[in-house]
Amino acid sequence: MNRPPHGPRELGRSGVVVPPLGLGCAPLGNLYRAVPEERAEAVVRTALATGARYLDTAPHYGVGLSEERLGRALRGVDRADYVLSTKVGRRLRPLAPGETAAGEGFVATPARARVRDLTGDGIRATLEASLDRLGVTAVDIVYLHDVEDHLREVYETGYPALAALRAEGTVRAIGFGMNHSGVLARLVADLDVDVVLCAGRWTLLERTAVDDLLPVCARRGTSVVVGGVYNSGLLADPSPGAPYDYAPAPPAVLARARRLAAVCAEFDVPLKAAALRFPFGHPAVAAAVVGAAAPAEAAENAALFRHPVPDGLWHALVARGLLDPDLPLPLGPVADA
Repeated sequence: MNRPPHGPRELGRSGVVVPPLGLGCAPLGNLYRAVPEERAEAVVRTALATGARYLDTAPHYGVGLSEERLGRALRGVDRADYVLSTKVGRRLRPLAPGETAAGEGFVATPARARVRDLTGDGIRATLEASLDRLGVTAVDIVYLHDVEDHLREVYETGYPALAALRAEGTVRAIGFGMNHSGVLARLVADLDVDVVLCAGRWTLLERTAVDDLLPVCARRGTSVVVGGVYNSGLLADPSPGAPYDYAPAPPAVLARARRLAAVCAEFDVPLKAAALRFPFGHPAVAAAVVGAAAPAEAAENAALFRHPVPDGLWHALVARGLLDPDLPLPLGPVADA
């Protein structure tokens, strides 16, 4: 039973196969706190060594710093040994003399600014710049990033540009990444994409995606990569003042998280292990990406992912009203990764 919930899966019909656990590389861009260069490289190396060989980054993460650090860490690593995704929708440019730019949660970043750009030329330029920073000739997956407020441009130029990149073989899989599951559901219904990355909307505390996005993905054959399994940190450490959805958790949500943790403890399961396993109850979910700011965190992610989670825990959470009875649960035997 000490195995991952399932083995590698293909994203849609793209031919891209991802392991069930991936590394989210936003922390490598100094998200909320600075990460020393050598530690960033050690995070990537540890993730690869533990089997988390799907690496997800974006120009937005540290205005290119995450991609640069990831590229340096991957030097000398066989390109066939990992799956790589990045994102488009924000083009980077150098800051003008005396100009400052919003950090947007990232600290100690290069002197660059983000520019929203969903034009065909802008998307190609953004991807080319990402490839330069990553030091590779191609990525496997490209997501349109945080485009919920730019849907007209998505339909007119953004998606057609991605579809063209896929058709010509520049990228193998395309999709969207955001934390708005309803918008993702609409896009999946309307457009031919291989995968979506949905953050924070299919967790032990949040069922939104199972009501809108996941049924559409199952019907369309679109794979789902889940991010934000800890809901900004509350499910990692449900202490007073813990964040939920990027803000202090409301008292009722904090209380529910603490009750979840107490039931998990009865079954000798860390809350983080249950949070990481839970999304795999739905068959559309192919992988989860989890961030790490230190090698020990990357190693812990792998250990938590393999922690035994008995079926009885899920049944107890339903019986005590902490999970709705209609939710798909990750029950039964698990397969080797």
